[in-house]
Amino acid sequence: MFKKGIYIVVLMFTTSVFGQNYTKHKVAKGETITQIAQKYKVTPYDIYKLNPDSQSGIQPDAILLIPKSIEKVASNEVPFKEKTYTVKAKETLYSIAKENNVEISDLEEANPFLKTDGLQPGQVLKIMKYEEPPKVQMAAKNFSTYEVVTGDTKYSISKKYGISVDELEKQNPEIKDNLTVGFKLKINSSEKAVVPAEVVKPKTEVYKGNTLEYTVKSGETMYSLTKLLGLSEASLIGLNSSLKEGVKEGMILKVPATLSFSKETKNSLKDLTKSVSNQKRKELVLFLPFNASKIQNDTVTSISERLKKDKFLNMTLDFYAGALMAIDSAKVLGMNLDIKIYDSQETKNSTSALSVISNNDFSSIDAVIGPFYQVNVEKVADALENKNIPVISPLSRDEGKSYKNLFQSMPHADVVKGAMFSYMQSKNGNIIAVIDPKKTSIKEYIQDFQKDVKVVDLTDKGGFVADSIKKHFVKDRINYVIMASEKTGTIFTTTSAMSSAMKDYQVQLVILEPNETLDFEEIALSRLTKLKMAYPSATKDNDSDEAQKFERAFKKKNKILPNQYAVRGFDLTFDTMLRLAQDKPFEESINDDATEQVESKFDYAKKISGGYTNNGVYILYYDEDLTIKQAQ
Repeated sequence: MFKKGIYIVVLMFTTSVFGQNYTKHKVAKGETITQIAQKYKVTPYDIYKLNPDSQSGIQPDAILLIPKSIEKVASNEVPFKEKTYTVKAKETLYSIAKENNVEISDLEEANPFLKTDGLQPGQVLKIMKYEEPPKVQMAAKNFSTYEVVTGDTKYSISKKYGISVDELEKQNPEIKDNLTVGFKLKINSSEKAVVPAEVVKPKTEVYKGNTLEYTVKSGETMYSLTKLLGLSEASLIGLNSSLKEGVKEGMILKVPATLSFSKETKNSLKDLTKSVSNQKRKELVLFLPFNASKIQNDTVTSISERLKKDKFLNMTLDFYAGALMAIDSAKVLGMNLDIKIYDSQETKNSTSALSVISNNDFSSIDAVIGPFYQVNVEKVADALENKNIPVISPLSRDEGKSYKNLFQSMPHADVVKGAMFSYMQSKNGNIIAVIDPKKTSIKEYIQDFQKDVKVVDLTDKGGFVADSIKKHFVKDRINYVIMASEKTGTIFTTTSAMSSAMKDYQVQLVILEPNETLDFEEIALSRLTKLKMAYPSATKDNDSDEAQKFERAFKKKNKILPNQYAVRGFDLTFDTMLRLAQDKPFEESINDDATEQVESKFDYAKKISGGYTNNGVYILYYDEDLTIKQAQ
């Protein structure tokens, strides 16, 4: 162990269960998890919780742990409801599972033919869905349940049931910080209150994703709200028509769930290597999905074959190699850290990370990176939230549940798009959009949050005439044309119209997301460089001396140049270790310091829904010298 260095403990997960509040079951041939759950009057989830590996299948004679302390059903009937579902064209297991509110593993258990025949249109699937049994006694005479729908506010719900917002929050403490669509409220209203027999779900035209509530504080104005929330005035009013009458203290506004509180743009990125402090040893945990249990009995040949085919394992190993380079760099700087690496043994629906947390002392852990899948990193954040341990999602761009200790290190898609619009607005740009009808997410985003954008009218077939763009151009301002289409004809028409207008107007081409059509040879690169095509990106190529030094060191150690996952493993791990090694709390560094590593920028901002998101986005453009540069 280094006194002021890096101490690495590599721990592979082994199964153990504390306590004896369970019974053992030996799996019989042909038995499924659902059947076993029915036998013991528990849910499949209860079994998976004690036996994480069973989610990938169970074998005859395997021993499962079955919990004893499950509340018995009032009747002798098992609380499962069976129904059938006919598969439609273009459906996936994920979409069917989501629609029926079951796990994919439950679908496969109930329909064994899926593993051999795959999912086919016309198949009739058996859906086994656990339903909570009715309670024998109700807590109070006027007890009601209500499922939150889009457009609801705490104030509107409290009025329906004749109680105050404070009382609603006391009865449902989970909604104190955040009212989430789909959450089931338990409401005990007073006898004098008129409780509706059936609550009619309101029809509202709002942002298609989840919205959250924001309460207007004393002294806030329309201008300060637009700056704080990063929304234009038109977009804010579009979400909240009551703002047309002015901003009033106490108003409850709807805002998008992905929103973070805007903070002043920092003039420079901070180099945390110059302020490393070694006063107290810090502990960092990495959960990486090696899934070692799957290959422990493999031969050298079969492992080699697995590496050729298993993209997820290769991604993990690349990320791990980058993380090891970060640990080496931290050692050179003399950081006072312990690093523990656990196998998170992940599937899309399960992870052994929770068992690792249960079986080990995490009280002294200062931060956790991983697991990889968003649903699994959320489970870890939930398990460690009461310990206030930061949990960092390394790769996922998904917007899932929010926890106060969850840090999304990959910018969300809306954050990336929003950065591009913020850049164009900072240049006083006149923004025009050409949107293919199939690009629904971009169309909805612009309609809801960028109402100042002029949208070019397209024909029924998705085409348009060049003058449709030109009529929106203005002089003395730069005209940004967003091209959201992968149709070759639309691309040619757009770029040609812009090129011909360059003699009279300032124009620049913009895309908001990767466009494969632009990679084809029929779209000449000169078209894009002439119009200095700009786009937002979470990463950038780096040819600095430090970046080249990293590449050389990685190649020397691994006999290969680092790919995007290796660089990501280095960037995130090194940035996290540097923040832990500062002479201030981790979260204070998150709030104060924007940083940059080899290819990524880390500029975290607090989300309105809780936790943090990374707003570190680059604005890049194609220059006429055929290089990609960062816009200033």
